[in-house]
Amino acid sequence: MKIGRKAPWILRTLMIAGCLLSANAAQPEAAPEPLSAFPQSLLAIRTVAGKVINFKIWTADTPRREEQGMMFVREMDEHAGMLFMFPENRPVTMWMKNTYVSLDLLFLNARGKIDYIAASATPLSLAYIGPPTPEYAVLELKGGACERLGIKVGDVVLHKNFKNP
Repeated sequence: MKIGRKAPWILRTLMIAGCLLSANAAQPEAAPEPLSAFPQSLLAIRTVAGKVINFKIWTADTPRREEQGMMFVREMDEHAGMLFMFPENRPVTMWMKNTYVSLDLLFLNARGKIDYIAASATPLSLAYIGPPTPEYAVLELKGGACERLGIKVGDVVLHKNFKNP
């Protein structure tokens, strides 16, 4: 088979494309945003027994912040957390990729009622965590906080983003 003049041009084009793809693949992931940049607010959980427990939370209010969540955090206060809100009820799954502290994941309906708790999720796990029903929000607390503070399914999260009194 005879190779014409176009073959070297095609070879050069493929080599340049390969170099560009390699360079893009080698780009590091964006540095995590500091939690201090996330919106902060106060939130409370009212237990069925009437006890009110207060928390200072960060809100994951953009797709990038939702993706980051509590990743890369090495320590967490017992009364701190992160809130993920969705525009409507939807199937929700979370994971613990790059998350170094154990978390309790509380899955909430639009009224702030806790429908499901995934307690003490394993740090760095890639396993999907989620409830059997669509949910409106997820609240992440320090792993074991629900057990230590007496928070259970049926308790209500009080926050401006929920339709509760």
